[in-house]
Amino acid sequence: MAETWRPALAANEAWRTLTKREDAASGVIAPRSVADGAVVELREVTRESVRAICRLAVAPSQASFVAPNAISFAEALFEPKAWYRAVCADGNPVGFVMLSIDTEKPEYFLWRFMIDAAHQGRGFGRAAIGLTVAHARTLPNASELLVSWVPADGGPEPFYRDLGFVPTGEMDGIEVVARLTL
Repeated sequence: MAETWRPALAANEAWRTLTKREDAASGVIAPRSVADGAVVELREVTRESVRAICRLAVAPSQASFVAPNAISFAEALFEPKAWYRAVCADGNPVGFVMLSIDTEKPEYFLWRFMIDAAHQGRGFGRAAIGLTVAHARTLPNASELLVSWVPADGGPEPFYRDLGFVPTGEMDGIEVVARLTL
């Protein structure tokens, strides 16, 4: 999948470089960690916040595991089942989450999830997944939340397993499908 995203990753990096002056000029202070009392929220992406969300990126070593946020936004435009939110800590964007919500089946899938490389290791990911799970529990006939990952060194498997996701034995292409009972 990373090969498919390579042009998008390069374009996203160039755009981030060109717009980094906006970040420096905004005076945004890095949020505290969850352990230090940071408040993590899932917020609607707005006209005012979409550029900041698109500038967020995982570490280069993680880029093959998740699409850039701009790709996620583009896909969401054409998928009525997409539900997405900015992950914010102390009001500052630090990540992105997107679900695929099919109330007719019902099937709920954690389609995309990322925390910006500069904000990882502060508890934001765990808190954001907790909020996402709480949202999924409010959906009609929700009994499980599904996720998938590429089984590779440096991938998100340990993170998801630690949160209680259990492989189903199914594969989605090369990705392991796992479920969390709601």
